[in-house]
Amino acid sequence: MAHFSRKCYSTVKQQLQESAGYSALILSEMDTVFMGTYAIGNIISGKLGDTFAPTTVLSIGLFGSGMCLFLMNVSLWFDFEGLSETLGNFFILGVYFLFGLFQSTGGPVGTAVMGNWFCDKESIKNRGLIFGLWTCHQYCGDITAQLTTAYVLSAGYAYWWALLIPAVTNFLWGILTLKLIGDPVDVGIITDDVRIRMEKQAAKAAAGEEVDESGPAPITYAGALRIPMVAQYAVAFGFFKLTNYVLFFWLPYFLGKHFDPVAANLIAALYSVGMMPGGIIVGLVSDLFGGRRATVIGVFMCGLIVFLSIFAGESEELGAKSLLVMLAIMGILVGGPNNIITSAVAADLASHPSVKGNNKSLGTVTGLINGCGSITASIGLLAVGPLQSIYGWSSVWIFLIGCTGTGTLLMSPKIWTELFPPAEVEEETEVA
Repeated sequence: MAHFSRKCYSTVKQQLQESAGYSALILSEMDTVFMGTYAIGNIISGKLGDTFAPTTVLSIGLFGSGMCLFLMNVSLWFDFEGLSETLGNFFILGVYFLFGLFQSTGGPVGTAVMGNWFCDKESIKNRGLIFGLWTCHQYCGDITAQLTTAYVLSAGYAYWWALLIPAVTNFLWGILTLKLIGDPVDVGIITDDVRIRMEKQAAKAAAGEEVDESGPAPITYAGALRIPMVAQYAVAFGFFKLTNYVLFFWLPYFLGKHFDPVAANLIAALYSVGMMPGGIIVGLVSDLFGGRRATVIGVFMCGLIVFLSIFAGESEELGAKSLLVMLAIMGILVGGPNNIITSAVAADLASHPSVKGNNKSLGTVTGLINGCGSITASIGLLAVGPLQSIYGWSSVWIFLIGCTGTGTLLMSPKIWTELFPPAEVEEETEVA
């Protein structure tokens, strides 16, 4: 539902420009404002999810997202942009400022809930596959948004219905989410993390030390950043996320210049369809290769650079069939790494021995990686509108090639360590 409400705006960008009078600049600024507050919100939401009941935090995010989309409809119904361009721009940017904050709850808090439930030894061994399957939820939301918009436009309804429908469904799903259980401990299930903590407490009690029964304190931001590779993944993920979000926000708009709105949304849906198996493939392959997730991610990113190079030279001439095939493959190449970094990789990092026994770290770690990545993406998105207006779409694809290459280079030390581990790491692996 969170992704349904997030994606619906990008599916009607062309209608917002042609019917509501939104300029390419204001559309680009909306993306940047959203990503900016989404970035800050991820860092805050991850900590909130580790501190308070995670399902409550998720519900607040759904309620707020629905409210923001409803306010966007209000601005369209009463033509705020036509009454005053300054008023319209100020109002819509303010709504998107709040929208980013509410949307930020989904990723880190949802990952923390998954980490709470899937933390036994068997789940950890298959973590890549489990989280790869789970991350399909976001693309189900994206595809639902595109199909909903295609139906609204083909049936002759006003385009703002594509914004109102997810607003209502977010409210309804927020009510359901309040009823869900965010932590197995809440229903008396003893997980491995809880067992480790109980053993530590028993050892302290046997030694005559005072035992704190209140449970582990949530990890601090500084503590999360001290976990090896958290900072490096956060920076690299920023460039991957920028590539993903340029395609996420602008693909329907680009296709709308060459196809009718219904066909453009259906073709764009293939990108999201491709992203679904991407996370499963990366997760499964990295599990089979002993958790070498950085190496698998690097291979996928190199493949993406090849396809972006083809787009840079041929995107204006490609037909519908060629675009369908290419976007499906690009979806796999983009979706796999993005899915795994903010789920299985974050869970790997949060399971570091320095925090073992403390399940109050995954939301914070995921929020930092996603939040720092979103900061990079929000800055980069501001360039897309001017680039395509002044230099054409080939410049946008070249821009994305640079982003993808930079992110891959930032991960190269981790890739090297995975391919050629130090002798002591190999010995530890053999013993394990």
